[in-house]
Amino acid sequence: MLSYGGAATGAPRRPILRVLRESDQTPQDFVLPGASQGVAHWLGLIPPDAREIRLCAGPDFVLERVGARREIEVLAQCLLRRPWRCVGALYERARGAQRPYRDTLRGACAVTPLARFPSWAAARTRPSPLPPSSLRIRCLVLARPGEATALAATLDALAAQTHRAPEIDVAWAGEPPGAPDARASHRRWDERAGPDDLIGDAEALCLLRAGDIPEPDALALLAQAMPGADLAYGDAIGPDGKPRLNPDWSPDLALATGYPGRPLLAARPFLATALPAPVGPMAQMDLALEVAAVAARAQVAHIPRILARTVAAPLDAAARARALGARLEGAGAPAATALHESAVRLDWPLPQPAPTVSVVIPSRDRLELIARVCRGVLHETAYAPLELIIVDNGSTDPAVLAHYEVLRRDPRVRIRIDPHPFNFAAMVNAGVALATGTVIVLLNNDVAVLEPGWLDAMVRHACRPEVGAVGAKLVYGDGTLQHAGVVVGLGGRAGHILRRRPGDTPGHLGRLRVAHEVAAVTAACLAVSREKYRAVGGFDAEAFPVDFNDVDFCLRLGAAGWKTVWTPAATLAHLESVSRGPSVGAQRIRFEREAARFSERWREAIRHDPFYHPALSLTTFGEDLE
Repeated sequence: MLSYGGAATGAPRRPILRVLRESDQTPQDFVLPGASQGVAHWLGLIPPDAREIRLCAGPDFVLERVGARREIEVLAQCLLRRPWRCVGALYERARGAQRPYRDTLRGACAVTPLARFPSWAAARTRPSPLPPSSLRIRCLVLARPGEATALAATLDALAAQTHRAPEIDVAWAGEPPGAPDARASHRRWDERAGPDDLIGDAEALCLLRAGDIPEPDALALLAQAMPGADLAYGDAIGPDGKPRLNPDWSPDLALATGYPGRPLLAARPFLATALPAPVGPMAQMDLALEVAAVAARAQVAHIPRILARTVAAPLDAAARARALGARLEGAGAPAATALHESAVRLDWPLPQPAPTVSVVIPSRDRLELIARVCRGVLHETAYAPLELIIVDNGSTDPAVLAHYEVLRRDPRVRIRIDPHPFNFAAMVNAGVALATGTVIVLLNNDVAVLEPGWLDAMVRHACRPEVGAVGAKLVYGDGTLQHAGVVVGLGGRAGHILRRRPGDTPGHLGRLRVAHEVAAVTAACLAVSREKYRAVGGFDAEAFPVDFNDVDFCLRLGAAGWKTVWTPAATLAHLESVSRGPSVGAQRIRFEREAARFSERWREAIRHDPFYHPALSLTTFGEDLE
């Protein structure tokens, strides 16, 4: 058992604990939770032949407690909390499967459901000493008639801040009350006002709404994040009492959901150059700042800590789309031009004429699989300009070979026979080398098309200049989620978030209902422009012949400046590796070897996936607390 603290500002890189063993086995790495609320706790099983324990952590790391629990105590706790998991743990122990045994116990005893956030946070929240800041902040509190009591609560919270704002301005939707609270200046909201009218002579503007209750160190934490940033935001407790644990800056998600919420702190230069003038309706002020940040490609800082309790939830995606459209139509030049040139919209257009797509499918035998996926691509997909390239890894099934002869009659189909030892990454590269399309779509042979518009939805994003890889929503045969994006660090390396949850699961912050940035997506269904594929050298067939090649590819795209996007608008079925089966024996040894390479190459990415909050668990596949 470990308890440790960390800095409250900046991205809290997860510590990594490495266990060296007496045998020559590959060292075991444990990715620990980030101390986002001030303190973190970790429980993990150390193998009995451990000879050395190493810790990789940042300069702000403070180890506060090291303890030990007997195995029988942890098993008893597991039995009391989740009896069936205890049965599963004992089964894994009996068959010598240490990793499943360890993770089952951790998932039962060291992971907390998000619904129990208040008690979880109470055991981890600690004020963090912060260096003084001279940043002059003006707080702008938006209020409506009848909200005097709510406003008083907000002003009480601002009076208790460790970093005091010398100016508090309350903007009313209508005439201010007859006897306004003397702790702030009061005026009527003016839609014709400009950014200078909002910020006055302050260096930064903090946006709040009447009833928002910022934590005592909220302004201090935001002020610490501002050097070098245009906009800063944190986490919050929403009006429903549930935590909103935000990712780092995610422009697509921000436009669709408004997830940054409040408080928002904006730097004066950013407001002067990016915020439209006039600023427009008061109700859209949050949206105005978010749109301006995306349009200006702003530097945005995230403080992964609860900074406030807020009273108004962000608009849903449909309402935000309407509000965004209204802003685009109502914005005067040059503001409207800047927004349109930055392609700030929720419905990305398909280029005209539509680009040719090359669908690459690695395969071997299994007629029922290859026939189904080819039928889906060629006859059940609405997108017309496409070619299909099958890279066959030495099929011997006569039925499959006969089916290939039928497929070759279609001028859109090409088949490459590649009988070399199985190397998935090399097969993908070989297929892409034959492609003539502007956009490449990698598709597993065990994927089934469910609706005709899937390819159109993926190509729309793949053609965006700032996007590298695009992933789809994949479901199992029973309709549960198989792929909703990859979290780097999940399971210690990388894994699919919310696996086996109901197919209509909205996800935290409603993110599974909209297209948004993720660290990586699976190659079972991945779209990317051919130019960008070649720019990063395609898949690494030497280091990752079978596993982790897709995640490594997405991370290399990210390192080159292109982001990865996942979209629910493309939904397909995936039986996941049914054609290969589980990794056992020599295959398992190969998997562990590739996993070790991935961990060494992408250690910093494993320590902090920017689109997955550091307080969330890497042990379970849900959105639980660690």
